[in-house]
Amino acid sequence: MSYIKVDLKKIENNVKNILNKYNGYDYYIGIVKGNAYGHGMYTIKTLIKNGINYLAVASLDEAIRIRKYDNDIPILCLEPIDLKFIDEVMKYNVTISIPSYEYFKQLLKIDIKKQIKIHLKIDSGMHRLGFTDKKDVKEVVNDINNHSQLYLEGIFSHFATTGIADKYWDIQLENFKDITSLIDLKKIPIVHLGRSLTLLTHPKIDFCTGIRLGIIMYGFNTTPRYSNSLMDKLRLIKADYLKNKYDISYTTTDNEIKLSQALELYSEILQIKQLKSGDFVGYGATYQVKENTNVATVNIGYSDGIGRKNSGRSVVINEKKYPIIGEIGMNMLSVKVDKGVKITDPVRIIGDKISVREVSYYIGNSTYETLSMLPIHIPRIYYYDKEKVYIEKI
Repeated sequence: MSYIKVDLKKIENNVKNILNKYNGYDYYIGIVKGNAYGHGMYTIKTLIKNGINYLAVASLDEAIRIRKYDNDIPILCLEPIDLKFIDEVMKYNVTISIPSYEYFKQLLKIDIKKQIKIHLKIDSGMHRLGFTDKKDVKEVVNDINNHSQLYLEGIFSHFATTGIADKYWDIQLENFKDITSLIDLKKIPIVHLGRSLTLLTHPKIDFCTGIRLGIIMYGFNTTPRYSNSLMDKLRLIKADYLKNKYDISYTTTDNEIKLSQALELYSEILQIKQLKSGDFVGYGATYQVKENTNVATVNIGYSDGIGRKNSGRSVVINEKKYPIIGEIGMNMLSVKVDKGVKITDPVRIIGDKISVREVSYYIGNSTYETLSMLPIHIPRIYYYDKEKVYIEKI
């Protein structure tokens, strides 16, 4: 069986360190979409306990899963919810996003029996969801304020770029100001534009009262890091040139903050075989051993989020690295091991000595993708100070 270990103490320390260093906001919105970046929804108890006072998800289903663990925390659904499920929105006290004038007009046709909280989505340049017309924004805001069962709690946007060496971040900020220029932002309790990387690299936007925290809570500082290599020196020269040429607003990459990766993925060995020189391993007979070799078959594969691009990288057994060989199957992969490995030894697929960053770099993914690819069917086992506190199974 494969399983994911989640260290709640590390998540607790991450959140405390973030809120202590960046303490200028009223609302710290924890992004828990994608099954809390693969960590599972049980993590919300730790997030809330340590200062996260709002949560955000991608779907109504995710919001309902949260209610298993907390009935009171406000939850924003970042994507529009099909209005045929408006009764569930009210039942589970979910805040909805309004992405367009047309969507809002459909909402007005519904007999709303209980107050619904609303956040307006502004398209400042991502060009996915959101309002782009300032007159539409003004009209919708007026209509919400005149409706007894609708409450305009928030307004938000999302940056398409980092703004570290590009002008588009600044352009989006100006677009947001323009699109909202006919309304009074000070009358809206929660104004949130930024995400983890915005928090780390940009000064606080003066009118923002909220910040969305995603991957940073789980132990990742995604700020670009530069070494003393020639390539990185050239990147820095280019970044400085662009900042001067386009008058890019101030950013920083000097933002050290103590964060710890909280997730580890483990699996088990199903069998160990002694293969002879010339034997083939796996589908397609694409891998041939060149000498007598011990090969362990491990109970994990691409249906568990470990795709075929992982072939060739290492796993950790007994604190020693061993290579994955052959083509990875749906539920099994093969590892070249030595005589020190026993069938009862756990196999660390991701974790200490084989970090999410390392795995992501090897397979050509971002850390976001690697974490989100871990499917919901893998049990999450939660620990606090090395003590097992909960097992989440779906």
